[in-house]
Amino acid sequence: MKNTLTLLYFLTLTNFLFAQTDPKDTEVWEPEPRVVASGDHTTPPDDAIILFDGKNFDEWQSANGDGEANWVIENGAMTVLPGTGDIKTKRKFGDIQLHLEWRTPAKVEGKGQGRGNSGVFLQMRYELQILDSYQNRTYSNGQAGAVYKQHIPLVNVCKAPGEWQNYDIIFKAPRFNKDGICVALGTLTVLQNGVLIQNNVEIKGAVAHVGQPKNIAHGIDAIKLQDHGNPMSFRNIWVREL
Repeated sequence: MKNTLTLLYFLTLTNFLFAQTDPKDTEVWEPEPRVVASGDHTTPPDDAIILFDGKNFDEWQSANGDGEANWVIENGAMTVLPGTGDIKTKRKFGDIQLHLEWRTPAKVEGKGQGRGNSGVFLQMRYELQILDSYQNRTYSNGQAGAVYKQHIPLVNVCKAPGEWQNYDIIFKAPRFNKDGICVALGTLTVLQNGVLIQNNVEIKGAVAHVGQPKNIAHGIDAIKLQDHGNPMSFRNIWVREL
């Protein structure tokens, strides 16, 4: 008991003698964050990589090979030409902040998964669902804003068909060790139309339409947009590498 009291007294005295009393003792000056012009609701930050500005497919190619993207560009937007296949970025990415705007067809056709369906795939394998979920019921982990078949969105903030919507995505890629074992799951935070719909959720593995997702080791990879047979439109796509 005596030894314990002596130790406590020593620790208390040490803390008193070495206590920080000057506010400057806790000021950190290095490193200094670099300056980035943030842009506004219509322009990206000045350190962003512009993936689509409404003019051309210079940053895109067919996801089925190295051929050109065969979608259509009109009025500053790219639109899926059903049957031509998915497209992907020519560049590959790891951790990113991604912004894209999307629009479902104004003319409503089909229901459930057949109505205004597409998806954005991070690293070619982790799907954030795009769907016309405005008064269109489907399974909750497959509606707009879902990490497909893994995480239900917190809320449904979908606008009416034909209106532009946006996703702002923070993606942290999974980490694998040298033996191919996943040592840290990837995560997604997503805002749709300015509203938080996925809050730092862990990605269980690559998208799987049937069965459970599998977490197979991989490196950085492209961003893919899906041709699901509906004439979906996209614009103002940019990415920041984190």
